[in-house]
Amino acid sequence: MSRPQARDVQARDVVVTGIGLVSCAGEGIETHLNAFASQAPPRTDAETFAPYPVHPVAPVSLDAQIPKKSDQRQMEAWQRLGVYAAGLALDSAGVKEDAGFKSALPLVVAAGGGERDYAVDGAILTGLRGTNDPGAFLNERLLNDLRPTLFLAQLSNLLAGNISIVHGVTGASRTFMGEESSGVDALRIGHARIASGQVETMMVGGSYNAERPDVMVVHEMGGYLLKTAYRPVFERGAEGTGGFVLGSAAAFLVLEAAEHAAARGAKALARLMPVANDRVARAPGSVSASLTRLIGEAGIERPDVVLSGATGLTELAAEELAGLHAALPGARIRATGDMIGHPMEVAAPFGAALAAALCAAGSAAEVAVTSVGHRRGEGVIRVVRI
Repeated sequence: MSRPQARDVQARDVVVTGIGLVSCAGEGIETHLNAFASQAPPRTDAETFAPYPVHPVAPVSLDAQIPKKSDQRQMEAWQRLGVYAAGLALDSAGVKEDAGFKSALPLVVAAGGGERDYAVDGAILTGLRGTNDPGAFLNERLLNDLRPTLFLAQLSNLLAGNISIVHGVTGASRTFMGEESSGVDALRIGHARIASGQVETMMVGGSYNAERPDVMVVHEMGGYLLKTAYRPVFERGAEGTGGFVLGSAAAFLVLEAAEHAAARGAKALARLMPVANDRVARAPGSVSASLTRLIGEAGIERPDVVLSGATGLTELAAEELAGLHAALPGARIRATGDMIGHPMEVAAPFGAALAAALCAAGSAAEVAVTSVGHRRGEGVIRVVRI
Protein backbone atom coordinates (compact mmCIF):
# COMPACT_ATOMS: atom_id res chain seq x y z
CA MET A 1 0.00 0.00 0.00
CA SER A 2 1.34 3.43 -0.96
CA ARG A 3 1.95 5.84 1.91
CA PRO A 4 3.02 9.24 0.60
CA GLN A 5 4.46 11.28 3.43
CA ALA A 6 4.81 14.83 2.10
CA ARG A 7 2.76 17.21 4.21
CA ASP A 8 1.94 20.91 4.14
CA VAL A 9 4.16 21.74 7.09
CA GLN A 10 5.79 24.81 5.56
CA ALA A 11 4.47 27.10 8.29
CA ARG A 12 8.05 28.26 8.86
CA ASP A 13 10.99 28.21 6.47
CA VAL A 14 13.67 25.66 7.34
CA VAL A 15 17.23 26.53 6.39
CA VAL A 16 20.53 24.66 6.40
CA THR A 17 23.18 26.51 8.41
CA GLY A 18 25.81 23.81 8.85
CA ILE A 19 27.20 20.94 6.77
CA GLY A 20 29.66 18.21 7.72
CA LEU A 21 30.85 15.74 5.08
CA VAL A 22 33.40 12.92 5.09
CA SER A 23 33.87 10.34 2.32
CA CYS A 24 36.38 8.81 -0.06
CA ALA A 25 36.59 12.26 -1.66
CA GLY A 26 37.89 13.78 1.57
CA GLU A 27 36.27 16.06 4.11
CA GLY A 28 34.42 19.35 4.07
CA ILE A 29 32.20 21.32 1.74
CA GLU A 30 34.80 22.59 -0.72
CA THR A 31 36.33 19.16 -1.20
CA HIS A 32 32.98 17.68 -2.17
CA LEU A 33 32.05 20.59 -4.41
CA ASN A 34 35.34 20.05 -6.22
CA ALA A 35 34.61 16.33 -6.53
CA PHE A 36 31.20 17.13 -7.98
CA ALA A 37 32.70 19.56 -10.49
CA SER A 38 35.57 17.31 -11.55
CA GLN A 39 33.46 14.21 -12.30
CA ALA A 40 36.61 12.13 -11.79
CA PRO A 41 36.16 8.47 -10.74
CA PRO A 42 36.04 8.10 -6.95
CA ARG A 43 38.86 6.66 -4.88
CA THR A 44 38.42 2.87 -5.03
CA ASP A 45 39.99 -0.14 -3.32
CA ALA A 46 39.62 -3.23 -5.52
CA GLU A 47 42.03 -5.44 -3.56
CA THR A 48 41.06 -5.67 0.12
CA PHE A 49 37.65 -7.27 -0.41
CA ALA A 50 38.16 -8.67 -3.92
CA PRO A 51 36.18 -9.37 -6.02
CA TYR A 52 34.10 -6.56 -4.50
CA PRO A 53 35.39 -3.00 -4.95
CA VAL A 54 34.80 -0.51 -2.14
CA HIS A 55 35.26 3.25 -1.77
CA PRO A 56 37.39 3.72 1.38
CA VAL A 57 37.17 6.91 3.40
CA ALA A 58 40.00 9.37 2.84
CA PRO A 59 42.38 9.75 5.80
CA VAL A 60 41.21 12.29 8.36
CA SER A 61 42.87 13.73 11.45
CA LEU A 62 40.50 12.50 14.12
CA ASP A 63 42.09 14.70 16.77
CA ALA A 64 40.60 17.76 15.09
CA GLN A 65 37.05 16.75 16.06
CA ILE A 66 37.57 13.99 18.65
CA PRO A 67 40.42 15.33 20.80
CA LYS A 68 40.46 12.58 23.43
CA LYS A 69 42.26 9.42 22.39
CA SER A 70 40.16 7.49 24.92
CA ASP A 71 37.00 8.57 23.08
CA GLN A 72 38.49 7.51 19.77
CA ARG A 73 39.48 4.08 21.10
CA GLN A 74 36.07 3.19 22.47
CA MET A 75 34.32 3.92 19.18
CA GLU A 76 34.16 1.74 16.11
CA ALA A 77 34.99 3.27 12.72
CA TRP A 78 31.39 4.18 11.81
CA GLN A 79 31.03 6.13 15.06
CA ARG A 80 34.32 7.95 14.60
CA LEU A 81 33.25 9.00 11.09
CA GLY A 82 29.87 10.20 12.34
CA VAL A 83 31.22 12.11 15.33
CA TYR A 84 33.82 13.71 13.08
CA ALA A 85 31.24 14.81 10.49
CA ALA A 86 28.94 16.11 13.23
CA GLY A 87 31.79 18.25 14.50
CA LEU A 88 32.36 19.62 11.01
CA ALA A 89 28.65 20.52 10.78
CA LEU A 90 28.78 22.36 14.12
CA ASP A 91 31.88 24.24 12.96
CA SER A 92 30.17 25.12 9.68
CA ALA A 93 27.15 26.47 11.57
CA GLY A 94 29.38 28.54 13.85
CA VAL A 95 28.11 26.90 17.03
CA LYS A 96 30.97 24.58 17.95
CA GLU A 97 31.77 26.66 21.05
CA ASP A 98 28.18 27.70 21.79
CA ALA A 99 27.22 25.50 24.73
CA GLY A 100 23.76 27.01 24.98
CA PHE A 101 22.93 26.30 21.34
CA LYS A 102 24.21 22.73 21.59
CA SER A 103 22.41 22.00 24.84
CA ALA A 104 19.09 22.69 23.11
CA LEU A 105 20.00 21.04 19.80
CA PRO A 106 17.92 17.91 19.05
CA LEU A 107 19.58 15.17 17.05
CA VAL A 108 18.21 12.63 14.58
CA VAL A 109 20.63 9.94 13.41
CA ALA A 110 20.15 7.41 10.62
CA ALA A 111 22.11 4.29 11.51
CA GLY A 112 22.54 0.67 10.61
CA GLY A 113 22.82 -2.20 13.03
CA GLY A 114 26.21 -1.15 14.33
CA GLU A 115 29.50 -2.87 13.66
CA ARG A 116 29.60 -6.53 14.61
CA ASP A 117 32.58 -8.06 16.37
CA TYR A 118 33.24 -10.39 13.45
CA ALA A 119 36.36 -11.84 15.10
CA VAL A 120 34.11 -13.20 17.86
CA ASP A 121 31.51 -14.27 15.29
CA GLY A 122 34.16 -16.23 13.42
CA ALA A 123 35.55 -17.86 16.55
CA ILE A 124 32.05 -18.97 17.61
CA LEU A 125 31.21 -20.43 14.20
CA THR A 126 34.55 -22.22 14.04
CA GLY A 127 34.18 -23.59 17.54
CA LEU A 128 30.65 -24.88 16.93
CA ARG A 129 31.95 -27.24 14.28
CA GLY A 130 34.25 -28.98 16.73
CA THR A 131 32.09 -29.32 19.84
CA ASN A 132 29.88 -32.20 20.94
CA ASP A 133 27.57 -29.87 22.86
CA PRO A 134 26.91 -26.83 20.66
CA GLY A 135 24.27 -25.39 22.99
CA ALA A 136 26.57 -25.28 25.99
CA PHE A 137 29.44 -24.00 23.87
CA LEU A 138 27.33 -21.18 22.46
CA ASN A 139 26.04 -20.14 25.89
CA GLU A 140 29.57 -20.08 27.29
CA ARG A 141 30.90 -17.99 24.44
CA LEU A 142 28.02 -15.52 24.64
CA LEU A 143 28.56 -15.11 28.36
CA ASN A 144 32.31 -14.52 27.97
CA ASP A 145 32.57 -12.68 24.65
CA LEU A 146 29.66 -10.24 24.68
CA ARG A 147 30.55 -6.57 24.68
CA PRO A 148 29.42 -4.47 27.65
CA THR A 149 26.44 -3.48 25.51
CA LEU A 150 25.12 -7.09 25.83
CA PHE A 151 25.22 -7.49 22.06
CA LEU A 152 27.74 -8.86 19.58
CA ALA A 153 27.79 -5.47 17.88
CA GLN A 154 27.89 -1.77 18.61
CA LEU A 155 24.36 -0.57 19.35
CA SER A 156 22.92 1.81 16.77
CA ASN A 157 22.19 4.60 19.23
CA LEU A 158 25.81 4.80 20.37
CA LEU A 159 26.56 7.25 17.55
CA ALA A 160 24.06 9.74 18.95
CA GLY A 161 25.46 9.08 22.42
CA ASN A 162 29.02 9.77 21.36
CA ILE A 163 28.03 12.95 19.51
CA SER A 164 26.47 14.07 22.78
CA ILE A 165 29.56 13.13 24.83
CA VAL A 166 32.20 14.55 22.50
CA HIS A 167 30.43 17.67 21.23
CA GLY A 168 28.01 18.46 24.05
CA VAL A 169 24.91 18.10 21.89
CA THR A 170 22.47 17.29 24.67
CA GLY A 171 19.02 17.95 23.21
CA ALA A 172 16.63 15.05 22.67
CA SER A 173 17.97 12.43 20.26
CA ARG A 174 16.39 9.81 18.01
CA THR A 175 18.05 7.01 16.06
CA PHE A 176 16.29 5.66 12.98
CA MET A 177 17.08 2.31 11.41
CA GLY A 178 15.88 1.05 8.05
CA GLU A 179 18.71 1.29 5.53
CA GLU A 180 18.29 4.04 2.89
CA SER A 181 14.80 4.93 4.11
CA SER A 182 16.08 5.91 7.55
CA GLY A 183 18.11 8.75 6.05
CA VAL A 184 15.04 10.07 4.22
CA ASP A 185 12.93 9.86 7.36
CA ALA A 186 15.56 11.61 9.46
CA LEU A 187 15.41 14.58 7.08
CA ARG A 188 11.62 14.46 6.88
CA ILE A 189 11.17 14.50 10.64
CA GLY A 190 13.85 17.14 11.15
CA HIS A 191 12.21 19.47 8.65
CA ALA A 192 8.65 18.84 9.88
CA ARG A 193 9.44 19.50 13.53
CA ILE A 194 11.11 22.82 12.79
CA ALA A 195 8.52 23.94 10.21
CA SER A 196 5.65 23.17 12.57
CA GLY A 197 7.22 25.14 15.42
CA GLN A 198 7.93 22.18 17.70
CA VAL A 199 11.66 22.99 17.81
CA GLU A 200 13.93 25.76 16.55
CA THR A 201 16.95 23.69 15.55
CA MET A 202 17.87 20.14 14.61
CA MET A 203 20.98 18.23 13.59
CA VAL A 204 20.33 15.40 11.15
CA GLY A 205 22.63 12.85 9.54
CA GLY A 206 24.30 9.48 9.68
CA SER A 207 27.49 7.54 9.03
CA TYR A 208 28.50 4.25 7.44
CA ASN A 209 31.67 2.17 7.44
CA ALA A 210 31.83 0.08 4.27
CA GLU A 211 35.27 -1.36 4.95
CA ARG A 212 34.13 -4.47 6.82
CA PRO A 213 34.05 -8.08 5.67
CA ASP A 214 30.77 -8.73 7.49
CA VAL A 215 28.81 -6.18 5.45
CA MET A 216 30.25 -7.66 2.27
CA VAL A 217 28.88 -11.05 3.30
CA VAL A 218 25.47 -9.63 4.23
CA HIS A 219 24.95 -7.79 0.96
CA GLU A 220 26.45 -10.49 -1.22
CA MET A 221 23.93 -12.94 0.25
CA GLY A 222 21.29 -10.77 -1.39
CA GLY A 223 23.24 -10.52 -4.64
CA TYR A 224 23.55 -6.75 -4.32
CA LEU A 225 27.28 -6.15 -4.78
CA LEU A 226 29.10 -5.25 -7.97
CA LYS A 227 31.70 -7.93 -8.71
CA THR A 228 33.59 -6.18 -11.49
CA ALA A 229 35.81 -3.12 -11.57
CA TYR A 230 34.15 0.19 -10.71
CA ARG A 231 31.87 1.61 -13.36
CA PRO A 232 29.54 4.65 -13.13
CA VAL A 233 26.24 3.88 -11.41
CA PHE A 234 24.05 4.17 -14.50
CA GLU A 235 26.46 2.17 -16.67
CA ARG A 236 26.48 -1.09 -14.72
CA GLY A 237 23.74 -2.91 -16.59
CA ALA A 238 25.78 -4.17 -19.53
CA GLU A 239 27.13 -7.15 -17.60
CA GLY A 240 23.96 -8.33 -15.87
CA THR A 241 22.26 -7.08 -12.73
CA GLY A 242 24.84 -4.45 -11.83
CA GLY A 243 25.24 -3.88 -8.13
CA PHE A 244 26.40 -1.30 -5.65
CA VAL A 245 29.88 -0.37 -4.54
CA LEU A 246 29.73 0.39 -0.84
CA GLY A 247 31.37 3.59 0.34
CA SER A 248 32.45 4.76 3.78
CA ALA A 249 30.92 8.17 4.46
CA ALA A 250 29.24 10.45 6.98
CA ALA A 251 27.02 13.48 6.49
CA PHE A 252 25.37 15.82 9.01
CA LEU A 253 23.31 18.98 8.54
CA VAL A 254 22.39 21.65 11.07
CA LEU A 255 18.83 22.79 10.35
CA GLU A 256 17.17 25.90 11.80
CA ALA A 257 14.02 27.91 11.51
CA ALA A 258 14.91 30.83 9.24
CA GLU A 259 13.95 33.36 11.93
CA HIS A 260 16.14 31.62 14.50
CA ALA A 261 19.14 31.61 12.18
CA ALA A 262 18.62 35.28 11.33
CA ALA A 263 18.31 36.24 14.99
CA ARG A 264 21.75 34.81 15.78
CA GLY A 265 23.29 36.24 12.61
CA ALA A 266 23.93 32.86 11.00
CA LYS A 267 24.37 32.49 7.26
CA ALA A 268 21.66 30.31 5.73
CA LEU A 269 23.24 28.08 3.09
CA ALA A 270 20.02 26.87 1.49
CA ARG A 271 16.36 26.25 2.18
CA LEU A 272 15.14 22.71 2.82
CA MET A 273 11.60 22.05 1.60
CA PRO A 274 9.16 19.38 2.92
CA VAL A 275 10.50 15.89 2.27
CA ALA A 276 8.33 13.41 0.37
CA ASN A 277 8.73 9.71 1.00
CA ASP A 278 6.91 6.51 0.18
CA ARG A 279 7.12 2.78 0.61
CA VAL A 280 5.46 0.78 -2.13
CA ALA A 281 5.30 -2.93 -2.77
CA ARG A 282 8.02 -3.54 -5.32
CA ALA A 283 6.66 -4.61 -8.69
CA PRO A 284 7.64 -3.70 -12.25
CA GLY A 285 7.06 0.02 -12.68
CA SER A 286 6.30 0.73 -9.01
CA VAL A 287 9.49 2.68 -8.31
CA SER A 288 9.08 4.80 -11.43
CA ALA A 289 5.46 5.59 -10.53
CA SER A 290 6.36 6.34 -6.92
CA LEU A 291 9.13 8.77 -7.85
CA THR A 292 6.92 10.52 -10.39
CA ARG A 293 4.27 11.02 -7.72
CA LEU A 294 6.75 12.16 -5.05
CA ILE A 295 8.37 14.68 -7.37
CA GLY A 296 4.94 16.21 -7.90
CA GLU A 297 4.22 16.27 -4.16
CA ALA A 298 7.55 17.95 -3.49
CA GLY A 299 6.74 20.67 -6.00
CA ILE A 300 9.81 20.02 -8.13
CA GLU A 301 9.50 21.26 -11.71
CA ARG A 302 12.79 22.48 -13.16
CA PRO A 303 15.75 21.66 -10.93
CA ASP A 304 19.23 22.61 -12.08
CA VAL A 305 20.40 19.13 -11.19
CA VAL A 306 19.01 15.90 -9.77
CA LEU A 307 21.30 14.19 -7.27
CA SER A 308 20.35 10.54 -7.43
CA GLY A 309 21.17 8.14 -4.62
CA ALA A 310 20.74 5.19 -7.01
CA THR A 311 22.44 2.07 -5.75
CA GLY A 312 23.64 0.73 -9.09
CA LEU A 313 21.31 -2.26 -9.24
CA THR A 314 20.36 -2.35 -12.90
CA GLU A 315 16.58 -2.76 -12.74
CA LEU A 316 16.16 -0.19 -9.98
CA ALA A 317 18.41 2.29 -11.75
CA ALA A 318 16.45 1.87 -14.98
CA GLU A 319 13.16 2.41 -13.15
CA GLU A 320 14.49 5.49 -11.39
CA LEU A 321 15.69 6.99 -14.66
CA ALA A 322 12.32 6.26 -16.25
CA GLY A 323 10.51 8.04 -13.42
CA LEU A 324 12.86 11.02 -13.51
CA HIS A 325 12.64 11.39 -17.28
CA ALA A 326 8.85 11.20 -17.11
CA ALA A 327 8.50 13.77 -14.33
CA LEU A 328 11.46 16.01 -15.18
CA PRO A 329 12.18 15.72 -18.90
CA GLY A 330 15.61 16.99 -19.83
CA ALA A 331 16.82 17.18 -16.22
CA ARG A 332 20.54 16.84 -15.54
CA ILE A 333 20.98 13.72 -13.42
CA ARG A 334 24.07 12.94 -11.37
CA ALA A 335 24.52 9.83 -9.22
CA THR A 336 26.12 10.56 -5.85
CA GLY A 337 27.42 6.98 -6.01
CA ASP A 338 29.82 8.21 -8.69
CA MET A 339 31.36 10.50 -6.06
CA ILE A 340 31.31 8.51 -2.83
CA GLY A 341 29.85 5.07 -3.54
CA HIS A 342 26.74 3.81 -1.81
CA PRO A 343 26.73 4.63 1.93
CA MET A 344 23.34 3.08 2.77
CA GLU A 345 21.71 5.20 5.50
CA VAL A 346 23.87 8.19 4.58
CA ALA A 347 22.71 8.38 0.94
CA ALA A 348 19.86 10.86 1.52
CA PRO A 349 21.63 13.11 4.08
CA PHE A 350 24.68 13.27 1.82
CA GLY A 351 22.54 14.20 -1.18
CA ALA A 352 20.74 16.91 0.81
CA ALA A 353 24.01 18.29 2.19
CA LEU A 354 25.63 18.41 -1.24
CA ALA A 355 22.48 20.04 -2.66
CA ALA A 356 22.67 22.75 0.00
CA ALA A 357 26.37 23.26 -0.73
CA LEU A 358 25.67 23.65 -4.45
CA CYS A 359 22.98 26.24 -3.71
CA ALA A 360 25.21 28.14 -1.28
CA ALA A 361 28.04 28.20 -3.83
CA GLY A 362 25.74 29.68 -6.47
CA SER A 363 26.05 26.58 -8.66
CA ALA A 364 22.31 25.84 -8.52
CA ALA A 365 19.06 27.58 -7.69
CA GLU A 366 17.17 24.36 -7.03
CA VAL A 367 18.35 20.78 -6.54
CA ALA A 368 16.27 17.62 -6.36
CA VAL A 369 17.60 14.68 -4.38
CA THR A 370 16.31 11.12 -4.77
CA SER A 371 16.82 8.07 -2.61
CA VAL A 372 15.59 4.65 -3.70
CA GLY A 373 16.28 1.83 -1.27
CA HIS A 374 17.81 -1.35 -2.61
CA ARG A 375 14.98 -3.30 -0.99
CA ARG A 376 12.35 -0.78 0.05
CA GLY A 377 11.54 2.91 0.37
CA GLU A 378 11.63 5.89 -1.95
CA GLY A 379 12.26 9.52 -1.09
CA VAL A 380 12.53 12.93 -2.79
CA ILE A 381 14.13 16.01 -1.23
CA ARG A 382 13.98 19.55 -2.62
CA VAL A 383 16.62 22.11 -1.73
CA VAL A 384 16.52 25.70 -3.01
CA ARG A 385 18.80 28.71 -2.93
CA ILE A 386 18.11 31.41 -0.37
